[in-house]
Amino acid sequence: MEDITRYGDRAGTLGRHLARRLVQVGARDVFSVPGDFNLALLDHLIDEPGLNLVGCCNELNAGYAADGYARSGEDLPVICVVGGPNSNDYGSGRILHHTIGVPDFSQELRCFQAITCHQAVVNNLEDAHEQIDTAISTALKESKPVYISISCNLPGIPHSTFLREPVPYFLAPTLSNRAGLEAAVDAAAEFLNKAVKPVIIGGPRLRVSKAQEAFVALADACGYPVQGMLSGDSAVISETGDSWFNCQKLRLPENCGFEFQMQYGSIGWSVGATLGYAQACKDKRVIACIGDGSFQVTAQDISTMIRCGQRSVIFLINNGGYTIEVEIHDGPYNVIKNWDYTRFVDAIHNGEGKCWTAKVRTEEELVEAIGEATGPRKESLCFIEVIVHRDDTSKELLEWGSRVSAANSRPPNPQ
Repeated sequence: MEDITRYGDRAGTLGRHLARRLVQVGARDVFSVPGDFNLALLDHLIDEPGLNLVGCCNELNAGYAADGYARSGEDLPVICVVGGPNSNDYGSGRILHHTIGVPDFSQELRCFQAITCHQAVVNNLEDAHEQIDTAISTALKESKPVYISISCNLPGIPHSTFLREPVPYFLAPTLSNRAGLEAAVDAAAEFLNKAVKPVIIGGPRLRVSKAQEAFVALADACGYPVQGMLSGDSAVISETGDSWFNCQKLRLPENCGFEFQMQYGSIGWSVGATLGYAQACKDKRVIACIGDGSFQVTAQDISTMIRCGQRSVIFLINNGGYTIEVEIHDGPYNVIKNWDYTRFVDAIHNGEGKCWTAKVRTEEELVEAIGEATGPRKESLCFIEVIVHRDDTSKELLEWGSRVSAANSRPPNPQ
């Protein structure tokens, strides 16, 4: 190993370098779950004054929280950092715990290759600096998730490539092709001028491209009735299911964020996403609409919301099961065990922190509960369980369910 004493106090460690880099690119919080291979690294993240470690109840919720945190400002530049085996164990033929029982440790990497835009496996210090910086810069450039695995014995070892105060992070701006942009503008203008009753749809890339204001200016100039991208002092998180369709009908105030994910449609996403979004935007009050089936998947991190002093309002829609699946294909497997959700949250609260719960069955009770949540309890996490009939669904969900059912049941094409 290199003699680093000749560098004196200038030598830094991998753990400190990663922590400083996260702060330099704007991260203030890290969602974590302690594990055998990441404990030493977590020590360095805790020691960084600019970072706050948010301990989550499980890895699934930590991932969803990072997703919600990233969505609050951009697209999804999530940096997934995991602890890896001791660097001496790579190629040793040893079979370790927290693996699938074979000496090849690359299974986790291969899983992440399909869902991240860059992967870095750091099991030596010589190129660790470059690997970490490349992964972080790729996440920012692509606004997509990256994966960094760090061997458990490396975070605290000084090395000459790491300075105690890392060189300030710099990401070269992306330069647009002026001729290409002008050609695109001309083509778009020609298309719009020829169109009859055109409709302009603002897609999700507006946010990551920071083009919201330009989009609204275009809509105003064209004279087309287009709603600008909504965002204020609140944000709405919509869970997979009927909340998709019901929340889209809300008349939201200006500057009110609205987040939902229909692409991979993972139930339970909104609990972690609410945690992450609220942690990133402490000036906003997050409103979440979550179905009972989805809530049962990820309910534990209500605990983390209370511990972090968050003041979100969660509407738990209790209709006795997986209603979205019922509309695709009904069966007894779509009926779940009912919980006493308000008492469940009260038990998690356990008198520590600020949390208020209510169970409502009528419109009048709901109005009263909302008044309590936005008035006397506005500084508390508010959990409102709304009891609805199993068949009380939106017409949009009925239509969507029938279309998905038809698509799923198509017979095989002739061979």
